Amino acid sequence: MTDPVRVTLEGDDDAASVRVYDDEGDVSTGDATFRFSVGGGDGERDSHTDRDEDNRDPDSRCIAPLADVPTDGTLRCEALRDRRGTELILHREGDAVYAWRNSCPHEPDVRLDPGPGAIIRDGQLVCHEHGARFECDDGAGVCTAGPCRGDALEQIAVAVRDGVVYLIDDRFESCRRLDEPTA
Repeated sequence: MTDPVRVTLEGDDDAASVRVYDDEGDVSTGDATFRFSVGGGDGERDSHTDRDEDNRDPDSRCIAPLADVPTDGTLRCEALRDRRGTELILHREGDAVYAWRNSCPHEPDVRLDPGPGAIIRDGQLVCHEHGARFECDDGAGVCTAGPCRGDALEQIAVAVRDGVVYLIDDRFESCRRLDEPTA
């Protein structure tokens, strides 16, 4: 498969949306799993897709210099695992960086940052479609107003080391920016 495909699976109480770069795999949420194989494969995974987590390239987990993460918006990235991508957004508060899945809890297919950066007002992330407002300052991403009040954004673990932001969430193998800076 050359172009990624977005796959969304919704259960009774949960939803998962990922970008898929492979011809086979699965997407799970709650107790539901969607398994797929494009091109008639038998659904068995090749051994080359099973990665040894201890042999990850540290540079593949490097996201961006701290200075590139905005305080008045977000930086879009994609975390990868087994050729499946999960879009995420990063936001900086001082020297701390927080990351969340780029998805509104109210409607998981709605991206909080559709491309040019998410809306940040009065220290809160604002859903451009529903107006839901999420706290940014502690990383919890709790919705304080809107149709998903009380819900929270899905956190993705990142860390800042020596002025560089790294993906440390063990659910993912690597991360890449979706809006590379222009020279």
